[in-house]
Amino acid sequence: MFLSVFDLFKIGIGPSSSHTMGPMTAALRFLDEIAGDDWPRPAGVTIDRLSVSLHGSLAFTGVGHGTDRAVILGLTGLSPVTVDPDAADAVLAAVSASKRISPPGHPSYRFDPATDLVLDKKTPLPGHANGMAFSAFDANDRLLLRRIYYSIGGGFVVSDEELQRSKAEGPRRDASGKAVPHPFRNAKEMLAMASRSGLSIAEMKRANEETRMSRDDLDAGLDRIWDAMLGCIERGLSKDGIMPGGLKVKRRARQLHDKLQDEWSRNRPNPLLANDWLSIYAMAVNEENAAGGRVVTAPTNGAAGTLPAVLRYWLHFHPEADQASIRDFLLTAAAVGGIIKTNASISGAEVGCQGEVGSASAMAAAGLCAVMGGSPEQVENAAEIALEHHLGMTCDPVGGLVQVPCIERNALGAVKAVTAASLAIKGDGTHFVPLDAAIETMRQTGLDMNERYKETSLGGLAVNVVEC
Repeated sequence: MFLSVFDLFKIGIGPSSSHTMGPMTAALRFLDEIAGDDWPRPAGVTIDRLSVSLHGSLAFTGVGHGTDRAVILGLTGLSPVTVDPDAADAVLAAVSASKRISPPGHPSYRFDPATDLVLDKKTPLPGHANGMAFSAFDANDRLLLRRIYYSIGGGFVVSDEELQRSKAEGPRRDASGKAVPHPFRNAKEMLAMASRSGLSIAEMKRANEETRMSRDDLDAGLDRIWDAMLGCIERGLSKDGIMPGGLKVKRRARQLHDKLQDEWSRNRPNPLLANDWLSIYAMAVNEENAAGGRVVTAPTNGAAGTLPAVLRYWLHFHPEADQASIRDFLLTAAAVGGIIKTNASISGAEVGCQGEVGSASAMAAAGLCAVMGGSPEQVENAAEIALEHHLGMTCDPVGGLVQVPCIERNALGAVKAVTAASLAIKGDGTHFVPLDAAIETMRQTGLDMNERYKETSLGGLAVNVVEC
């Protein structure tokens, strides 16, 4: 299935693409469905009450990830793109006070967050670890419609029917039905097509995208993505204080940034200068994400800081960097991210953090290697190096919050990405482990990984760190 660069890079809000953006989108889909005529609506019967149950990882870490808030905001008609993070609390308070939901274009429905939003930790849904069930009832509390959705990582949402159909049919064209000129499904095919066409990975990805939109629209969209990423970095560097959630974790990016600026102004020698800037940029993004701010999935919210940090590093330390290279970086990264998502997963609840920060590091390494002049083979090598050295990484957020170890983990993912790109660009592209093998290993490792280490906060750091 064709995955656009704008499928992987989506502007939304924190703290989680799978636990915040996905459930909000699922709520909107349910509103569209109950407003439509594609379900057996009894004659003369109207919907009076809505309810939602969260299952699996959404139940275990939903409160820490803001899933409960996201579902309510979605049922009021707000989307990850349109919601104002600063106004969310007032919307939620109004629903709690009135015990009603009044989305635009709908009648008012009964909805009491205390009883109609259930975190069901005992009943996992079979399709995916991030399952949700939305139900509609009449005035006599008779069930009229129940729909199951799964948030499968990176803000992607599928219904139970869509998930079953995709498993039965396998990869297929997207809903538009259009073929693309370079339909690579894995890295081996990507390299073969690059060799035959003489094009770079970014040029092939651009050609695929331009079957859906004009070049000007594509470039404008890529520029919006980078502007949103850069804006998130700048906001993260401008704020101090304690992040929400109860762990009392302090924002550090601004303080570290000021210290680094002071060293820079005094010309003090710092052999770790590049690593320090990388880390600060990544931490700024993920602190903003943890606070529920505006971020871009890259490919997820939990891994949102790694790729922007590497791209900002490119602009900071490479004088040849320009707007065209930013677009090539994003296109190359999206090509690699699409391969990973298609053949494994970018969901922490499905394969652990190797699927989030590991994928982000591989994407960033590929993008950086490409804009540094790397061949398709060197780009593939860079992505493989970065991914290989994240294999087995667990997702064990303390308190169910995207803070510890997530914020620092993005910083180290960015450092690994730059190192991987540097190693690859100095080679000739030949290497021992293919990227496809690393991706398949990640998939298998995720299947073998105990559920405690897949975004449930039931193991690892989540149980071995005393919450203060």
